[in-house]
Amino acid sequence: MSSQPMWRLRLGAEAPRYLLGLASLFGIVASARFAILPPKAASLSSPVAVASRPGLAAEGYALLFARDYLTWNATEPQSSMRALEAMTGSGMEPDAGREIPASGEQSVVWAQVVQEREAAPGEQVFTVAAQTDTDGLVFLTVAMQRTQQGQLVLAGYPAFVGAPALGSAQLAEGVRNVSDVGLRTVVERAMRNYLADAPAELAADLTGAARVSLPATGLTLATVQRIAWTADARSVIAVVQALDQRGAQYTLAYELDVVEAQGRWEVSAVQMDPYS
Repeated sequence: MSSQPMWRLRLGAEAPRYLLGLASLFGIVASARFAILPPKAASLSSPVAVASRPGLAAEGYALLFARDYLTWNATEPQSSMRALEAMTGSGMEPDAGREIPASGEQSVVWAQVVQEREAAPGEQVFTVAAQTDTDGLVFLTVAMQRTQQGQLVLAGYPAFVGAPALGSAQLAEGVRNVSDVGLRTVVERAMRNYLADAPAELAADLTGAARVSLPATGLTLATVQRIAWTADARSVIAVVQALDQRGAQYTLAYELDVVEAQGRWEVSAVQMDPYS
């Protein structure tokens, strides 16, 4: 039987007591630290971050306001006023300063936001194009802002304005026409089947991963006026003439993504991605 030094035996016997004392010391130090520098509790009343711009919701409300503002019926003036009350509140006249005539009515056929600008931090001014049944096409600006509480409010009275600047159409110049006969054949055939809403026939010219959505109204391809490369040479632009079932003729331009695989051209997309 081997003997061990006394100091080792004594240390083994008293080790639990030393460990217990060390743990107590750490507890005292930790308690003192929390007493001197207590941790900061998370504030439940921290303000919610508010977007600097009113956003998409403001565009929608500007559109709704424009529709209600331009819609009225002299035989039901209270109804016309109530439509605006939710947005004018107590900060503006109930009818947003509008006074409808003693007779007649007006309605909006369609309306669309066509322009947006930032008038001040947090304030956006939207230009709404509205087709009315009496005054035709009119343009109305509506200013929207978001309060510190996150609510959307009108930032002022609306204004009738002119249309955004519109110039003449500019067609691409200096484009390189497609000279590859095989590619031209595939593009023309693909366009014919695409316009005719013939998915089975179109599939023969598509890649396996093609993402294509066919138009709901079938058209008949009349002629292919031009097939040209895009600037990056990864797609082609096909300018075609097509007829609908009533005989109306349209000149249309389609961008087709094309790839060459094993000496054969295939189409991977036509004009748009239905999944984006």
